[in-house]
Amino acid sequence: MTELLYSSFVSLTLDQIVEEIRHWPPEKVGELVGRLTEDLHTTDSETESAWKSEIDRRFEELESGRVQAVSPDEVAARIRKILGGEAP
Repeated sequence: MTELLYSSFVSLTLDQIVEEIRHWPPEKVGELVGRLTEDLHTTDSETESAWKSEIDRRFEELESGRVQAVSPDEVAARIRKILGGEAP
């Protein structure tokens, strides 16, 4: 029976799978996406350690006042200026 289910599933096109998933509850879609992308987000311990150090360094700079945070509005304004236009 498992082989029958597998072979009928494998014969589905990507479009058919997507259409079927559109009928799923959002939490099940989220679970599927998480499980499918899990391997994309794994890192080795050395990379994890480097990111933690970087996060700690940046947080300490903010806390000490050595750097100032930029508001989301300011970031958007800078992006608009770089792109040469005004966004709504």
